[in-house]
Amino acid sequence: MELTSGALVNSLIALAVVALVATLWLWPRLARQRPLPMLGRVALLTVVQVSVLAVLLLSVNNTYGFFTSWNDLLNPGGAPLTLASAEHPKGAAPKSGTLVQPSTEGGLETVKDLPQGKPEEVGRVDSIRVTGPESGLSDQVFIYLPPEYFVPRYARERFPVLVTLAGYPGPSLHLVEGLKVPQTAWDLQRTGRMAPTVIVMARPSVAPPRDTECVDVAGGPRTETWFAKDLPNALRSGYRVSRSASSWGVLGYSTGGSCALRLAMRNPGSYASGAGMHADYQVPNDHWTDGDLFGGDEHAAQQSDLDWRLRNLPAPKVSLLVVSTRTEENYQATQQFLAIAKEVGDAHPEFRADSLFLDDGGHSFETWRRELPAALEWMSDHLKPPQDREPRP
Repeated sequence: MELTSGALVNSLIALAVVALVATLWLWPRLARQRPLPMLGRVALLTVVQVSVLAVLLLSVNNTYGFFTSWNDLLNPGGAPLTLASAEHPKGAAPKSGTLVQPSTEGGLETVKDLPQGKPEEVGRVDSIRVTGPESGLSDQVFIYLPPEYFVPRYARERFPVLVTLAGYPGPSLHLVEGLKVPQTAWDLQRTGRMAPTVIVMARPSVAPPRDTECVDVAGGPRTETWFAKDLPNALRSGYRVSRSASSWGVLGYSTGGSCALRLAMRNPGSYASGAGMHADYQVPNDHWTDGDLFGGDEHAAQQSDLDWRLRNLPAPKVSLLVVSTRTEENYQATQQFLAIAKEVGDAHPEFRADSLFLDDGGHSFETWRRELPAALEWMSDHLKPPQDREPRP
């Protein structure tokens, strides 16, 4: 059973109940003060406590996504790196031996509301593992391939890409079962409100359990390098996707939204568009980040402060979208960022920041699902159709 599967939790609950009943039933028979009865009592108590503790730990892990698979838990270093081939397969699955490998991690089989039908009619969501030679990181992500990807007349076409990021410490699966990204994208695409787009669903903490905020941590994981360089290069090696940054965007909610804005502003050569839902604009220094991610380097910290960047550095050639509610805790910080962005945008037309606000709503999937369709439509309008095509065989 997968680490995140409900069947594993239910099995352990059943074990805990059976152990508790057995303890109540057998305790009088093990009341003697002899070695064997005493060992029996210790064994019963141990089984009850371990099974209850396992249920609690699994429930917390499934909620917050610290580990998404047994491999993630038992082998935190990840899979060994493999250099990519320069070839681009014509089929839907990534080519074996590249930086992108099919994966059974992450519990995709538990999602019951994905569009049902042939891939050429409804598209397909796959679980893959991506490795990065530059950052040395490896992680499991989901990828949604639109129906057109499987249609023969589009066999030489490349597709725009939208990288979506979950909040911390949520797993990438939250984008499928909680935010319902592929389900919403399919509905928008079939009704003509969104162009056919390859959508990648990832978690911002490639090296859990630390919240790395999608930056290159001083003396630690190079998360920004993974998202800005390794992930795009790996996907281009395995799928028919655009080579131009103008056809790539990044969107996220909560911590993932902060990452999306930061990645686009700091890496316009990788992502020309970014959308942050309920984002923050500075990198925190708290117990989730396990202290200062920049190792005391004030200049590096300023470089990741989005307000500071707009005030002090040349305007990046990107389009941003800020999505939130007027009752969100950081509403004033959001207004401040947008005010600075407007000043910069008025002076530099190549930079633009739009905004969408709900009158009310919390920091929750219920609110984010209400905001997602408009955010996806905006993103689709800003992802330029790829101009490059697959070479003829």
